[in-house]
Amino acid sequence: MWSLETFGRQRLSKHFFMRDFMYSEINGFHGVPNVPETPDLVLENGRAFCTELLDPLEETFGRVAVRSGYRAPDLNRYGNENKLNCARNGNPLECHIWDRAAGAEAIAGASIVIPWFADRYADGRDWRDLAWWIHDHLPYSDIWFFPKLAAFNLVWRASPLRTISSYIAPRGTLLRTGVEPDVPLCQRQALYADFPPFRGIRYP
Repeated sequence: MWSLETFGRQRLSKHFFMRDFMYSEINGFHGVPNVPETPDLVLENGRAFCTELLDPLEETFGRVAVRSGYRAPDLNRYGNENKLNCARNGNPLECHIWDRAAGAEAIAGASIVIPWFADRYADGRDWRDLAWWIHDHLPYSDIWFFPKLAAFNLVWRASPLRTISSYIAPRGTLLRTGVEPDVPLCQRQALYADFPPFRGIRYP
């Protein structure tokens, strides 16, 4: 039997622990517990998410800020029913419920901000520069960008979709599943030529 304290101490990757993803305003303000139904599955999918996607971001840009991480099914359902910016539990795009599927349908994701890029975005940098960098460097599944701080939902799936969408102008879909980018690789690389070296941060 897991306790929440023990669960939160579980290490997901080199840079992340489960506790990093447990905070929820819905829990803190509305009092809905963020307790997983299947803790072992949460950890399994969370480890894949952090190892494959978040660790490379942290080792390239420095700190990754988690805005919304894991949501237990009951908590997410409450958020959806009360219009608190949560998709319905059965929505194929709902990435915060890490224990809703296993195997080929496994999914885990979070809403994150990269402070290094947020500073540049505030000065007018195009969100698509970061989107293309992620596309060319990471095995992501889905990305959704949001106007505040250039935050984005980053999703890992066992079977990646490779889609990029945004609520920032130009709004809509930048890349669809199975479609090659309409921007050639050399042009994409030019857009992010001043980005830090991939996984260039070395830790003791």
